[in-house]
Amino acid sequence: MTTRRSGPPKPKRPAVARRKAAAKTTGDFPSRDDILAFVAENPGKAGKREIARHFGITGAGRIQLKKMLKDLAGEGLVAKRQKRLIRPGDLPPVFVVALVARDEDGELLGEPEDWDPESGPTPKVLILTTKGKGPQPGLGDRALIRLTDAETGFEAQYAARIIKVLEKSHGAILGIFRLREGNKWPYLEPIDRKSREMDVDPADLKGARDGDLVSVTVTKSGRYGAPRAEIIERFGAPGSEKAISEIALHSHGIRHEFPREVIAEAEAAKPVTLGKREDWRQIPLVTIDPPDAKDHDDAVFAEPDEDPANEGGQVVYVAIADVAHYIRPGSALDREAHLRGNSVYFPDRVIPMLPERISNDLCSLREKEDRPAMAVRMVFDKTGRKTGHTFHRVLMRSAAKLSYLQAQKAIDGVLDDKTETLVDGVLKPIWAAYAVLKLGRDAREPLELDLPERKIALKEDGSVDHVYVPERLDAHKLIEEFMIQANVAAAETLEKKKTALLYRIHDASTPEKLEHLKEFLSTINMKLPSTGGLRPSVFNGILAKVKDGPQSQLINEVILRSQAQAEYNPQNIGHFGLNLRRYAHFTSPIRRYADLIVHRGLVAAHGLGDDGLPEGIEAKLEAIGAEISAAERKAMLAERDTIDRLIALWMAEQIGATFKGRIAGVVKSGMFIRLNDTGADGFVPASTIGLDYYRYDEGSHSLIGDKSGETYQLGDIVDVKLVEAAPFAGALRFEVLTPGRKGSGGSGGAQRRGRASPGRAPGRSGSRSGPKGGTTPGPKRPGTSGGGKSGSKPSRAARKARASTRENSGNES
Repeated sequence: MTTRRSGPPKPKRPAVARRKAAAKTTGDFPSRDDILAFVAENPGKAGKREIARHFGITGAGRIQLKKMLKDLAGEGLVAKRQKRLIRPGDLPPVFVVALVARDEDGELLGEPEDWDPESGPTPKVLILTTKGKGPQPGLGDRALIRLTDAETGFEAQYAARIIKVLEKSHGAILGIFRLREGNKWPYLEPIDRKSREMDVDPADLKGARDGDLVSVTVTKSGRYGAPRAEIIERFGAPGSEKAISEIALHSHGIRHEFPREVIAEAEAAKPVTLGKREDWRQIPLVTIDPPDAKDHDDAVFAEPDEDPANEGGQVVYVAIADVAHYIRPGSALDREAHLRGNSVYFPDRVIPMLPERISNDLCSLREKEDRPAMAVRMVFDKTGRKTGHTFHRVLMRSAAKLSYLQAQKAIDGVLDDKTETLVDGVLKPIWAAYAVLKLGRDAREPLELDLPERKIALKEDGSVDHVYVPERLDAHKLIEEFMIQANVAAAETLEKKKTALLYRIHDASTPEKLEHLKEFLSTINMKLPSTGGLRPSVFNGILAKVKDGPQSQLINEVILRSQAQAEYNPQNIGHFGLNLRRYAHFTSPIRRYADLIVHRGLVAAHGLGDDGLPEGIEAKLEAIGAEISAAERKAMLAERDTIDRLIALWMAEQIGATFKGRIAGVVKSGMFIRLNDTGADGFVPASTIGLDYYRYDEGSHSLIGDKSGETYQLGDIVDVKLVEAAPFAGALRFEVLTPGRKGSGGSGGAQRRGRASPGRAPGRSGSRSGPKGGTTPGPKRPGTSGGGKSGSKPSRAARKARASTRENSGNES
């Protein structure tokens, strides 16, 4: 029986039905409040058509409605999501939550995994369960839920019922094993700083030594005294990449061990023979990948079009590993791939979506070996416009395995034993085709953000050797554009064949984010148009003005932060970043479950086998899209956290050293600093800056001194000293050495509010006076509480806001 919630009385819902009847009777047009009330009562379901039907709006009234909705969106009162309207900050009807707490009645509370911190505090969702029926979730689980209209009580803003439990928590806790003096009653320092220290049972230490990374399970807990735990597994000294990535796997709940039945299915798989497939083994397709790639899921070739009606045109072949042949719907392999959603990439370790027998062997397009593939043949005219395409299920044989640098060097005239036989007949035709496709890309004008991605080079022992930013070559851009065009072709075909699919969608920026961007640009004398629909070309024009200038990287990052996040959804709204009407992921089925669904759709649409989409999949695609979108976010956070921890561990030996960096983020509690040489990120708490009290100005992304007006703004170059490193929190704390830019003294918010500005006691590490005259402790070590909101470790929301994701920038191949 479902628990009925007590709590404060809910506001009476607006009588939309009565207003609807009145509007029909009197002929009155619904008011703005009427429209907003309807949108509020139907989050994610109210589009222009639904609103018109509900209020009986017909004929010329639809034009008036369209204008009203445009005005409401411009004022930030509604936002569009997949052709439906929601209030800014509303949740979609179906999404993934992490079950993070229980309320005072013992009911589970969840938080959405995919929440934009700029939308405000993360909302709590009351999870309604029925005992004995359906999935029974527990604390620490992940679940797919659907919102309901039930009462929520005091602690939650929404209520929902579970569609299914995605992952069960295993209850293990990760931490650093410590020995007390005399080696009696060792204890655990949990990696999660919110957890308490706990005593470790000395009966079986699994060989753990002081400072080792271990996982434990709690055997005794109570209100008084430290909990007691026993060691489950020892990972050894935590100074290696493997140990650091283990922390990320555990803290983000990423599946990394395949069940026995999944391994058994993979091992039983057999190589594919030609059978009914087309034989493409004579086409000299090549793979071009990073030098350390273990799986190769795409191969390419190109040649001039011989059709005299398409003079100057090109034919491009893209062959993609035929994962659908091996991963049948409903199999153990399929269920596991669905749960994982995607592969996760750490600096020297991959957590694959599929077992190695599949990902690195049978589906990997190995050099000189027969492999099954789903291929597309695309024809482009001389302007780069695609004039046609066809899909084929083939058997292929890769002519060569090349790295990006190797292929680029060959085109630049530096040949080796392998490329000297390929350069004229294979590589030059591929580059010629890319020159044509680039014309089409330039005409399309996708969002062209330039944000170099840092990489970590490791030593043999797994520790950090150095951090670098790899050069972006034409070879990278070529493969990216070939893959984008193949993805477009897949979406177009499935749409034309009326076959179910998951689109890769990327919405336009919300009015709130655009307003923040306008405010920031105004502080550096740049403008964003106030009217008219914004296209990627508008942002590109701004980027072109600052290209190669001192503010280039700053503007790129601010524009990135103004963008929405890409996701998977069966409802198409297009891809804003790529400036494409329809787009789907097809080219990486080894590492993305969404691509496998698209492959199955192509098999079904063309009648190419019995391993296509299963019956009834249409009704499940919305939920699947929400699940794998959440899995993608989780993987990105895990990858980012691992890099942060590795760099913090590496820099822990450089305490006291000074560095030159740039302010890469500004929040209420302080500033993020990105070092020029390594790309390492650290935090400067606001409480440690100068002798003034600094307030956050959201519009200009600045901290401004109340008394002096001294300003630190996003993008400023500063010198900093490394004060402390907390490797397991991935946190570096800096002290800023460079004075802020001079402002008009005394213009800060405190004086405008009619009270004295709070000051600080002398000394950067001392106390400071709080806004009400009290004292606040000075900065603590990274990862600890204290120091109010100006503690040394930024909030989770701030860290999420800082973390950039590639799909925002349109890097979507």
